[in-house]
Amino acid sequence: MESNVLKGASVASAANDDFSEYVAHLQLHMTLQARNLVPPLKQIQEGSREQLLHQTQANFEKLISRQGL
Repeated sequence: MESNVLKGASVASAANDDFSEYVAHLQLHMTLQARNLVPPLKQIQEGSREQLLHQTQANFEKLISRQGL
């Protein structure tokens, strides 16, 4: 009986490790995506707010136009 408890704990530990690795990978992926989606601060300072607004609107319209109905 004690052997089954140890095996269960070992399986739970392995599953927990897999889940932790998955979460770490997901966090890394989200961080890299955020870097690609947010323009650098220097770029915002050099361009006008109006340019940034137009570019954001254009990107949004491209995204919407590529989605199927």
